[in-house]
Amino acid sequence: MEHPDDNANYSDIGYNDEIMELTLSTFIGYLGQYPALIITSLLTLAVIFVNGWTDAPNAIATCVSTRAIKPKPAIYMAAVFNFIGLFIMTLISSKVAETIYNIVDFGSDTNQALIALCAAMVAIVLWASLASVFGIPTSESHALIAGLTGAAIAMHGNLSGVSANEWKKVIYGLFASTILGFLIGYAMVKLVETICRNMDRRKTNRFFGHAEIFSGASMAFMHGAQDGQKFIGVFLLGMFLVQGKTSVGSIPTPLWLMLICALVMGIGTSIGGMKIIKSVGMDMVKLENYQGFCADMAAALCIFISSLTGIPVSTTHVKTSAIMGVGASKSIKRVNWLVVKDMVMTWILTFPGCGLVGYIVTKIFIAIF
Repeated sequence: MEHPDDNANYSDIGYNDEIMELTLSTFIGYLGQYPALIITSLLTLAVIFVNGWTDAPNAIATCVSTRAIKPKPAIYMAAVFNFIGLFIMTLISSKVAETIYNIVDFGSDTNQALIALCAAMVAIVLWASLASVFGIPTSESHALIAGLTGAAIAMHGNLSGVSANEWKKVIYGLFASTILGFLIGYAMVKLVETICRNMDRRKTNRFFGHAEIFSGASMAFMHGAQDGQKFIGVFLLGMFLVQGKTSVGSIPTPLWLMLICALVMGIGTSIGGMKIIKSVGMDMVKLENYQGFCADMAAALCIFISSLTGIPVSTTHVKTSAIMGVGASKSIKRVNWLVVKDMVMTWILTFPGCGLVGYIVTKIFIAIF
C-alpha cells in the first residue's frame, strides 16, 4: 500500500483547510488520489455493515419481540435514531472515539500502520460473521478493541503499542456495565410494578405498548452514540494514514459521513437482524411490554452514562444485562441461562479470539504488502 512522502508539505495543497471542512467531493477526490483509501474505506464500511447486521438489532429486539412494533418499521426507526444519536453525541462529547483511537499505537510508519488498520477491520468482519452464523449476538465494540490490539501487537512484536490506561477503561466498562445494566433493569421494573399495581391492566398494556417504541428508539439513539463514534473515528483515521499522517487530531465529523454510516448500518440491520432479535428478545427471557420498556430504558441510561465518561461499552452486553435484571425481578428461573451462557462465552472468547485473528491477519498482510 503506497502513501505520500511522510515529509510532504501538506499545507502547500491546502490539507489543513480541506480537512477542517471535509466535503464529500473532497473525499471522492482523495479516493482517486490515494487508492489505498478505497481499500480502507470499503473495509471500514464492511465493519459498520456487520455492526448493523449483528449488533444494532439488539436496540430494537425487545420492542419487536413483544409486538409493540413490526420488524420493518423498527428497522427504519433504528436507522434514523442511530444517525440522530451519532450526530448529537458527537456534538456533546467525542470521548469514546478518542478512547478507541488512543488504545493502540501502530508506530510512525504510516504505511505499516495502514496495513495494521486494514488487518484489524478484516479480523472484525471474519469474527462477527462467524458468530452470526450461530445466531449469537457478538460485540463489535469488543471485537474492534481486540482486533486493533492484536494488530498493534503484531506490528511491535510486544505490548508496547497497547495503552494500558485506555484498556483499563475497557475493563471497567465491561464489569460496570454488566452490574449497572442488571441492577437498573431490576430496579426499574420493580418501580413500574409498584406504580402500576392498582391500575387497569388493559390500559397499562396499551400505554407500555406505545412507550416501548419510545424506549426502542432511545436504545437505537444510544447505539449510534456509542458504536457510531467508534467506527467513524476509525474511518477518519484511515483517511489520515493514507496521506502520511499518524494523528487524527481534532476535527468535526462531516454530516455526509454520519449519513453514510447510518445508512450502511441500517442496511445491515435489515438483512441479518431477525436472528439476533430472536436470540435477545425472545430466547433469553419472555418479556411483556412494560418489561421490555424497562429493559430498554435501563440499558439506554447505562450507555448514556458510559458515553459521557468516555468508557467504550458493548450495547449488546448492556442490553442483555438489563434484560437479565428484568427477568430476575420475577424469578431467577425466568432467565434462560443456557442462552446467557452462550452469550457470555462469546464475549469471553471475543478478546483473545478476535485479537488472535487480528494478529495473524496483520502478519499475513505485512508479508504480502
